[in-house]
Amino acid sequence: MRAYRVGGSVRDELLGLPVADRDWVVVGATPQQMIGQGFRPVGKDFPVFLHPDTKEEYALARTERKTGPGYRGFAVHFEPGVTLEEDLARRDLTINAIAQAEDGNLIDPFNGRSDLQAGVLRHVSEAFAEDPVRILRLARFAARFEDFEIAPETMVLMQRMTAAGEVDSLVAERVWQELSRGLQEARPSRMIEVLRETGALGVLLPELEPPAGSNDSGGSNGRDRWLAAIDRCALRREPLPVCYAVLMSRSRRDAAHAGGASADAATAATAADAAVLQVSQRLRVPTDCRDLAAILAREQEAAHGMPGGDILKAIDAMTAPDLLGLLDRCDAWRKPDRLDGLLHAAAAIADADPASDPGATRLRRALRAANRVDQAAIAQRLRGSPDGIRDAIKGERLRLIEAEA
Repeated sequence: MRAYRVGGSVRDELLGLPVADRDWVVVGATPQQMIGQGFRPVGKDFPVFLHPDTKEEYALARTERKTGPGYRGFAVHFEPGVTLEEDLARRDLTINAIAQAEDGNLIDPFNGRSDLQAGVLRHVSEAFAEDPVRILRLARFAARFEDFEIAPETMVLMQRMTAAGEVDSLVAERVWQELSRGLQEARPSRMIEVLRETGALGVLLPELEPPAGSNDSGGSNGRDRWLAAIDRCALRREPLPVCYAVLMSRSRRDAAHAGGASADAATAATAADAAVLQVSQRLRVPTDCRDLAAILAREQEAAHGMPGGDILKAIDAMTAPDLLGLLDRCDAWRKPDRLDGLLHAAAAIADADPASDPGATRLRRALRAANRVDQAAIAQRLRGSPDGIRDAIKGERLRLIEAEA
């Protein structure tokens, strides 16, 4: 029985990057032997065990055989006779198919070190085509290793996979898992561009590829600004809800303008909100991501008259009732973090500083003023009149905002 360190920890160590999780593959063992040595089984689809002391994952060497469409259609084979090379051969990229023995020697049957040195993302074998999740993973690696190129034959293979309908079988949870991780890599715009080039973006997120002739706010320049905003979020280490909201800021336009030029601002804003909610429900994204993306889309549409739908410029020009309305729509009284997320997302799109931008500063000042209302005193004074309490609180908030803003 022999254990080898494999995958990302070996790759990152060779690149001189910090190593987080270490994974191991075990050759020549049975599940019973692993349990007998104190390892705790945790795998569902194939034998994976936790080391009794380090709690690191140890998986038995295995091979896989395609049995059906999509990423679930696999038969997994594991027994003591499966070799390390056979296990490495089922991996996605050559740079992830390098193993290190316990004595430090590297086992690199697919020349992963050469691809690391050359900065190339290359599939290990044609078996790559059996798992459509690998398209998403490669796109995420392209976002992480922004200077790496995709091998031409690997791009062709991914395009063939999309054309064959493999991407259609991906479930929402796996798409969101890879998409959310990719949005927080070094250069997430590369993930979007790789998915677009493979054709997978049009299958998974067609809303991000408006049809020719649609109102796309500047054509390729609009797309470039959008991609730059996504990268800006990553550079600023914005939380995931902000990154996702900026990603979805492009999906609003077709639905919002479906009513044509005659559609009023309220109708367009509602359509923008609904379009983003539809995408979010399909992807089953977390509630905080969904809500912020919908709010950003709606407020961008409401600010449509400003250059680029600049929310911050619109805020700077708002009247006191407008400011109060925005605070109400964001439920800033109970969820101030959501309002802050809106300002950070808007600042990423506008290439502004969310801490010092005049519009962001003005809205935060309005919120602080409105929060000075003594709601308990109003409730005590108007006890028994819920509508009166609500109206009085609103009126007092408006008065304080007018005095401050």
